[in-house]
Amino acid sequence: MSACTNEDPRILGIKTKIRVVPNFPKPGIMFQDITTLLLDPKAFKDTIDLFVERYKGKNISVVAGVEARGFIFGPPIALAIGAKFVPLRKPKKLPGKVISQDYILEYGRDCLEMHVGAVQPGERALVVDDLIATGGTLCAAMDLLERVGAEVVECACVIELPELKGRERLNGKPLYVLVEYY
Repeated sequence: MSACTNEDPRILGIKTKIRVVPNFPKPGIMFQDITTLLLDPKAFKDTIDLFVERYKGKNISVVAGVEARGFIFGPPIALAIGAKFVPLRKPKKLPGKVISQDYILEYGRDCLEMHVGAVQPGERALVVDDLIATGGTLCAAMDLLERVGAEVVECACVIELPELKGRERLNGKPLYVLVEYY
């Protein structure tokens, strides 16, 4: 589901603040840069507010943010809905015992790690990232959470690139996005 269909006037304001950077981080990639969105306090607040409005009262106890841009959106959402924030990090960034999940993304391979014990069996989790492209990162995040017994309620992203069909890789798990870029 996308907020675009709701005709919320905040969506256009958010979309106009996202910059597209061609050929980054490598040739052929049209990078969706949310740093320009963060420079506009109203658009940034509207982004957080739209997610909070959706998830308030849904009994979510964990907001899992994917490194690094999920760390920007995840914590304010978690605080506003009364959930804990769990960072899903790149390898060797978390001290202590971790579990890992390898995955393939549109321009290479990567791995996500989460602290052992950060999420308990039966907890209801929301996965947050800035963008879904091929879906590899979100699948790895969901795999990590489900391996420890959490129920992933939904994935939430600011941006979706529908032509890369990442939504199809989520095995039917709900995905909520604010803006789509074709």
